[in-house]
Amino acid sequence: MDALIVVFLTGLICMFIAMAKMPVYVLITAVIGLLLAIGLLLSQWFNPPLLQVNYEGLEFTKIGILFSSLALLFTFLIIIGGYSYFKKEVEHTGEYISLLLFSSVGALCMIAFTDLFMFFLGLEILSIPIYVMVGSNKKDLLSAEASLKYFFTGAFSTGVLLFGIAWVYGATGSFQLKEIEVAISEGSASGPLLSIGILMIMSASLFKVSAAPFHFWSPDVYQGSPNAVTGYMASVIKLVGMFAFLKLFTVTFGDMYSLWSGALYGLIVLTMFVGNLSAIGQTKFKRLMAYSSIAHAGYALIAIMSQEPGSDWNLWNYMFSYGFSILTLITISIVLDDKEDEFSSYKGIGRKNSFIGFMLVLSLFSLAALPPMAGFFGKFMVFSSAFNDYPMLVILAIINSGIGVYYYLTFVIAALSKQEDDSLVPILKPSILQYIVLLICAIGLLTGGFFVV
Repeated sequence: MDALIVVFLTGLICMFIAMAKMPVYVLITAVIGLLLAIGLLLSQWFNPPLLQVNYEGLEFTKIGILFSSLALLFTFLIIIGGYSYFKKEVEHTGEYISLLLFSSVGALCMIAFTDLFMFFLGLEILSIPIYVMVGSNKKDLLSAEASLKYFFTGAFSTGVLLFGIAWVYGATGSFQLKEIEVAISEGSASGPLLSIGILMIMSASLFKVSAAPFHFWSPDVYQGSPNAVTGYMASVIKLVGMFAFLKLFTVTFGDMYSLWSGALYGLIVLTMFVGNLSAIGQTKFKRLMAYSSIAHAGYALIAIMSQEPGSDWNLWNYMFSYGFSILTLITISIVLDDKEDEFSSYKGIGRKNSFIGFMLVLSLFSLAALPPMAGFFGKFMVFSSAFNDYPMLVILAIINSGIGVYYYLTFVIAALSKQEDDSLVPILKPSILQYIVLLICAIGLLTGGFFVV
């Protein structure tokens, strides 16, 4: 609870500082608040919380601390990496950063929830600020369209989630995860009421992580959003959405595995093929990232499908490598600042800035799961844990990984190739903050494999 309170207060303070129209103070406040919150979370691993604030709706377990720390670290990197974009509108810089911090409060709630009420509340706190942030580029019609589409589809999925929660409550008589788990395991809760409720909750959760066929919003929303917001959705929101899914379906609804596992199996296969095959023909960078994100949602869901001990740790490793890869690419796109977001704009950028080229290769190699990158070890852990029970699913995932290697390496070749006319290649001048973000991402991508050992 200490970290959650600190992040909320930091967002509140940033809003008041914004009135002075001094974005640098907003940035400093956000950085201090996030680093303090991460420190409080890590200290909670060994010691009781400092504030001793207890609320039965939230519980930060050790694996929850790991996911929460990673979510706040990603938020920290997005804020400092996207600062050059936020400060373009001095009068709104504090509001933009505050909205990201308030959304992070919802992310922490979605990780630590112990009842379905707090799960729903965390989801809304996470989502509502992002509905606004997606449409924050007011001069771009695509941004307004993306915001509207994300809001309407998000509202629809929220309605489905509420229906599902209501049906589960009707069958079990409780919102508490532990009480629901006991009711299911003892057989006191069963029948179509419970089954339909679980499937509706699963549908809404799949929407949040953009798994097929609930992915239709993702490419348009990613494309229309400001780059920093796209990075937040692809890293933080996907991270906490996956963990909440795992928490519900490996523990609370674990005894109903036979009900939802078959549907999830088919959806994982569909998600991987839809994401990878759709990514091949893309000409826009953020649409490529959207379809890549859909494919990676399929890979990550295999950790939930396996139901093996340590699935949460496997998922953490996978999202660790995926998040750093995405943040690297998003930071490079912010540096490039291509308003048309054309794939062709990335051609030859490695020749103008060798460090940018190096980081681009690192991130794409990690997404392609090539050793010794962190993405290889994350994917290896997920696949190996599921191979004994679902060998065909893992084989299909490996085939899809091969498809992914094709378009990732195509991107690498384009980025490192020589332009016929060097004047068409943009001069890349990252800020000091963006260099810091890229260096942190490089450390994460190169050392991620040590977590497996």
